[in-house]
Amino acid sequence: MNIDIVSIAKKERSTYDPLNKELTKMISRFAKVEDIELFNKDVTKAHTISPDASQKAYTKILEPHISKSFTVCLHPDGKIIDSYEFSKLLDGKIAVKFLIGGAYGFEDSFLKRSDAVISLGKITMSHKIAKVVLLEQIYRGFSILSNHPYHK
Repeated sequence: MNIDIVSIAKKERSTYDPLNKELTKMISRFAKVEDIELFNKDVTKAHTISPDASQKAYTKILEPHISKSFTVCLHPDGKIIDSYEFSKLLDGKIAVKFLIGGAYGFEDSFLKRSDAVISLGKITMSHKIAKVVLLEQIYRGFSILSNHPYHK
């Protein structure tokens, strides 16, 4: 299985990089993970204009990543699910794309084009932390699907 994590984020080093690397290695038993961070001058400019302009810029840059793969948007207003429900997002798929929007979230029209919209919780967290939480849940999801004791 292939998993893409596509986020609106600047490519920069983070204190979370070693943890991301470790979780990606753990997941590699089950799937190949690709981390794609997108941020261009249009997004930078849109951030100075308005939240609506920013969402439009996110849609434009993420458009190529809405594909025939099963697509999951992470959004604060998305459905809050438990780890068992999360594991069902992975079950039987060839490829899954997880999309993490920018600071102003996604346009409603963009969310409607995805296969699922989930939330990691009601608290606000940085993209870097959200990615760590997502990677851990991906590993936990595969552990559930394969009856691996990690989940216990």
